[in-house]
Amino acid sequence: MAEFNFNSESSYSQTGERSSSTPITVSFKNDAPTPAPQPPKKKGKVLKTLAAGILVVGVSIGSGALGAYLVRDNGTAPVENAPQTTVALPSALGSQIASADVSSSVSKGTYTAVAEKAKPTVVEITTEIVSNHSYFQQYVESGAGSGVIISTDGYIITNNHVIEGASKITVRLTTGTEYEAVLIGTDSQSDIAVLKVDATGLPYATIGDSSKLAVGEEVLAIGNPLGSLGGSVTNGIISALDREITIDGQKMQLLQTNAAINPGNSGGGLFNMNGELIAIVNAKSYGDAIEGLGFVIPINYAHEVAQELLKNGYVSGRPAIGISYIEIDDYMDLMRYRVSSYGIYVYDGGETPLENGDRIVRFGDYEVQNAANLKSAIQSYNVGDTVNVTVVRGGQYTELSVTLIEDKPVETKIELKTETN
Repeated sequence: MAEFNFNSESSYSQTGERSSSTPITVSFKNDAPTPAPQPPKKKGKVLKTLAAGILVVGVSIGSGALGAYLVRDNGTAPVENAPQTTVALPSALGSQIASADVSSSVSKGTYTAVAEKAKPTVVEITTEIVSNHSYFQQYVESGAGSGVIISTDGYIITNNHVIEGASKITVRLTTGTEYEAVLIGTDSQSDIAVLKVDATGLPYATIGDSSKLAVGEEVLAIGNPLGSLGGSVTNGIISALDREITIDGQKMQLLQTNAAINPGNSGGGLFNMNGELIAIVNAKSYGDAIEGLGFVIPINYAHEVAQELLKNGYVSGRPAIGISYIEIDDYMDLMRYRVSSYGIYVYDGGETPLENGDRIVRFGDYEVQNAANLKSAIQSYNVGDTVNVTVVRGGQYTELSVTLIEDKPVETKIELKTETN
């Protein structure tokens, strides 16, 4: 498979709709995690594979300095299960969330007719996040994105990366009315989050069926490009179905479109010519030789995740190791953490036999070189499965058994021990 390298035309990152950092790698490789060879009996190098890909950035905008790195400048790292802020939901939500088989009241027709119906359901989202800096101590970053109303009583679907880490979330309707939103639940694996505003009688999107889409079908994208042009409507087509790409180390099955998508469109809607919501916008590729290459989350999947978030505050039934780890993938991090090899390092082993400073080199039958490898390997198993995990500890290969648990939000702190060889 050919490898494509492009110069980034934009420094926007998919982290929090507010960052400027290194572009995210998107890979079109459609295979399962590669089975790993048996580890050598003595010290040796772990084979590294090259993944074909292109540079992509999340369609986000902001003024901060958080990067799309697993290790951030403030010394913190994302954990396997990020903490969530949830609210208690009443037994009867009282919402009118449309199911995937609801038919639209708009006949296929003009862009004007579709925009008239869909535009009021798309909102502007602004965020604030308190960050730490070694010199300036705490400071507040702001960001902007989009969202789609999915119920008359104020439930809104957006991207996880739009609101990730936000201490304050504000939603603005097309009427100009603003509400402070509460985070109901978020899921980094699908890049979907659900918000709630205290309002009733809101216009909401009719949910379409993304499984019935065809290449070449006309669509409209509606969102908040540049964080200041809320309600912008652009047209295009479905360019491809079922693109398997990797964003921030997470494999995703996305739709491809050539509709104009820009920073700030994240979390906005892609609508068909019936005025139905058929996808949630989440990424666009940038480069000197790239044009009209955007990616969106199919609504059937996004709607399923949203329902899980409404019910539990997280997506149930997903396997997890129950540890926290960081990915060290550049020279500066090697120096920072005083380790000698790139890879995935444990800093909180939880209830498992894994220890702080262990470098994971194999998970079950799969070789682990980075976060994407590890996530893919974990997802190939089920909750309750016992998996053999090979780590480098004290310069020696050690095999341990880990029983997978359900992936739930947790909180951790990071302090990595030095690897010894």
